[in-house]
Amino acid sequence: MSENHKTVEHHNAAAEHHENAAKHHREAARHYEAGDHVEAGHHAHIAHGHTLHAIHHAEEAGKHHAEEHSHQTASA
Repeated sequence: MSENHKTVEHHNAAAEHHENAAKHHREAARHYEAGDHVEAGHHAHIAHGHTLHAIHHAEEAGKHHAEEHSHQTASA
């Protein structure tokens, strides 16, 4: 698998995790507003996990991008 493909995969995975985090934050807000603090906390915690995964994938995308460009510069 090329570095370019890995970079794209990581960007897409980061975006997916950000989208899932947003959904769970909205769900947490809805439950909190309804007074169900336990369920709100549950969704907030899941949102946090998705955020951590998104950060990881964004960092990996950056590493692969840098690696790809360092090889291009070295071979020029």
